[in-house]
This record gives sequence, C-alpha cells and structure tokens, in this order.
Amino acid sequence: MDLSGLFPLLAPAANAAADAAPVAPPWQLATAAVIGIAIIVVLITWLKVHPFLALMIGGIATGLAAGFDAVQTVGSFTAGFGTTMGGVGILIALGAIFGKLLADSGGADRIVDTLVARATPRSLPWVMGFIGAIIGLPMFFEVGLVLLVPVIILVARRSGLPLMKIAIPTLAGLSAMHGLVPPHPGPLAAIDILGANLGVTLAFGVLVAIPAVIIAGPLFSNLAARWVRVPVPDLFVTAEDEGEQQTRRPSFAATLTSILLPVVLMLLRAVADIVAPGSTDPVKLVIDFLGTPVIALLLAVIVGFFLLGRGAGFGRAELAKSVGSSLGPIAGILLIVGAGGGFKQVLVDTGIGDVIANLIAESGLSILFLAWLVAVVIRVATGSATVATITAAGILQPLTEGLDPAMTALLVLAIGSGSVFLSHVNDAGFWLIKEYFGLSIPQTLKSWTVLECLISITGLLGVLAVSVFV
Repeated sequence: MDLSGLFPLLAPAANAAADAAPVAPPWQLATAAVIGIAIIVVLITWLKVHPFLALMIGGIATGLAAGFDAVQTVGSFTAGFGTTMGGVGILIALGAIFGKLLADSGGADRIVDTLVARATPRSLPWVMGFIGAIIGLPMFFEVGLVLLVPVIILVARRSGLPLMKIAIPTLAGLSAMHGLVPPHPGPLAAIDILGANLGVTLAFGVLVAIPAVIIAGPLFSNLAARWVRVPVPDLFVTAEDEGEQQTRRPSFAATLTSILLPVVLMLLRAVADIVAPGSTDPVKLVIDFLGTPVIALLLAVIVGFFLLGRGAGFGRAELAKSVGSSLGPIAGILLIVGAGGGFKQVLVDTGIGDVIANLIAESGLSILFLAWLVAVVIRVATGSATVATITAAGILQPLTEGLDPAMTALLVLAIGSGSVFLSHVNDAGFWLIKEYFGLSIPQTLKSWTVLECLISITGLLGVLAVSVFV
C-alpha cells in the first residue's frame, strides 16, 4: 500500500528517504544498528521502559552512532513518526472505533451465541476457532481476548469439555488474525513501510491464516488438553455475571455484514487492479475509491452506526460514548507504531537499511525466511509483536526494490509470522492468558507459548508455499 498516494503531503519525506546515501562506512553503520536494537531490547526487557520511549531513545542513539548530528537525527525520527502516523494511525483509529462499536452493541455476542447454539461437542473447538478468527478480524488481540474470555469460560462449563479444548482454538483465531491480517497495527505498519498492496496482503493473509488457525487451534487443542489439565475458572457462573446485558442486539446477518464490508471492499479493489490495471473506467474508479483502506474502514464505521448501533437501540449519546471510549485505549499502540516508524526512518536515512539489506542479500538465503528470522529474533528479545514487525520491516525495506506486489505482500506475512513466535514472560499477552485462565507459568508455556510457535511456523510454511505459485 503506497500511502503517499493517499496522503500527498507525505510524499516528499518518502522520496527523500529513498534518495538517502550511507553517511558512514558499512562497519560503523552496522555497529550503529546493533547498538540501537540492543538499546531497545535492554530498555524494554530489563528496565521495563515503555516501547514508545525505548524506540525513540534507540532511534536517536542509532542516528548519532551512525554519524548524524543531533538535528539530522531528530529530524529523521520525527519525519518517520509523522509519515507513519499520517498513514497507519488513521486506519488504527478507525479500526478501534469499529471494534468498540461491535462489542458495545452486542454484535460480537450475537455471532458467538448463534454459532455456538448450532455446534455439537465434537465440532465446538472448530466453531470456537472460527469465532476467534471472525472476532479477531476487526479487533486488536487484547480487545478480542477481553471480550471472549467470558464466552470461553461459559462454553467450557456448559459443554463439559476441557478448558483447553475451548480456549486454544479461540486464542489461535485471535492471534493469527493479529499477526497476519490487516487492519491490525503490525501488518498495517509493515504494509506501509514495505510499500505492499493492502488488498493483496489481506487476501494472502487470510489464505495463510486458515491452516495456521487449524493446526494451532482445534488440532493442537487435543494435545494441550492432555498437557494442561486445569479446572474451568470459577468465574461467570451465570450469563448475568458477564455484566450488563443488551436488551436489544443487532441481528447475526447485520453484524456479519458490518464485519465483512471493509474486507470485501479492499479485496474487490485488489481484484480490479489485477484484472484491469490502469483502467479509467468509471466503475473501476469507484471500486478503487471505495476499496481505499481509509474509505473502506470509514464506511464500515458509518454502516456500523446503523446496523450495529441502531440494531442495539443506541441513540446519538450511546454512539458518541462508544466512539469516545474507543480512542483512549489505543493511544499507547499509536505511539509505539509511530515511534517504530521513526526508528525505521533513521535506519533508512543513515543508509543502515541498505547495509543490512546487502548483508542479507549476500547470505544466499530466502528473503522470506530471513524476514521471518529477523522478526523472530526481535520478538523473542522484546516480547512485542508490533515492535518486531515494525523493526523487521524497517530493516528489510531496502530489499523491496524490484519485488512485485505479490512477493512484497508475502514479505509482510513472513514478518508477521515471525512476530508472534515464542511468547514468553516478557510478553504482556503471556500474563493475560496466565491470569485469565488460572494457569501456572509452566502450563502457560505448554499451551499459549506452543500455540504461538505453531502459528509462526505454520505461517512461514504457508508463505513459502504460496511463493512457489506467484
């Protein structure tokens, strides 16, 4: 996705970055990159500094170590921050508004209730994996997790199935969508940095996510249920214990339509670009406009006001409250994504990205495997999938020159797959899972951590398989 076309004021900064030449010898630039990444890792993992500050400090240290003066370093970082926020930030905000509306209206509950009511005990893990993926499509992982934890616990209790048989498939659906499918922050940021086509990435992302969800979800849940035998937490004993219940909820069809609308619009644009590239036909122009990510998500929010909000009996005050309450929780995510863009810009402007790209290119290994490996190293070190995605994309950005749209999209997905590898004690998600389901640390490692590794490896294999045919 070339955001400079959507935001013309950002084009000069992007062009200037593209013309950047190395400012120091390769050994100094490589050393600066190591110093910067090491500072980020130490600040996040040891000193527990917020990733926004860690990325900012690491980016400035990298620029200075590479030979930039203070003014150049700060200018490069702030330009990258602004470019990223101007493109990805708008999409993240719209996604957060829609996700909150989906939760507040009871639309998510409607989907869950409809699907679970028609499932047998044998098919229930597969249904829960599907629910996790559907709910995870427009929502951030943490939002989807908080929403679905009561459902997981209630379904496990009422079905009599082991907790892991229900929890693992649902978590697999949520996590796979978070790492592989836009409009989640990590994939969106990588699409922006690498200049990938959002529609193509979305189509490939869904294709790669399906086997990842199946293997890490329903199939692995059979092993997880034997490895981790825990009682269902003594929470949400009745439906009323979930909190205030909606007296009215939108229909299943209305909710599903709202969720799939932006996905369909963006996919239609991708198909139209493939079938009729460069066409000035009015229909093609309309599809291009409606399939633009900002417009597609904005339409989803507007349609959601009617299908979800009105379906739940919301008035203007309730809709305004839902929108207002959706933006505060994503402030940290926006700052992390913006700071990641700033760090990336320092790598590009100093020429560090070119030096690293040349070293990687000379290794002779598959660019897709290397992209996955770089993201894995950063993910394991920092515990953040978003930081891993943004940093890896920044490092690999110079390698995208000459790549066709399909390979660039697969590069995004390889990075996304690596970004979810080996969640452990430095990952906030690890502790969320542990506390919600009453697990010990070894039990969390044997369930959640293995699940994340399976998604990561399956995602890589899926990316490599698709690359054979494109």
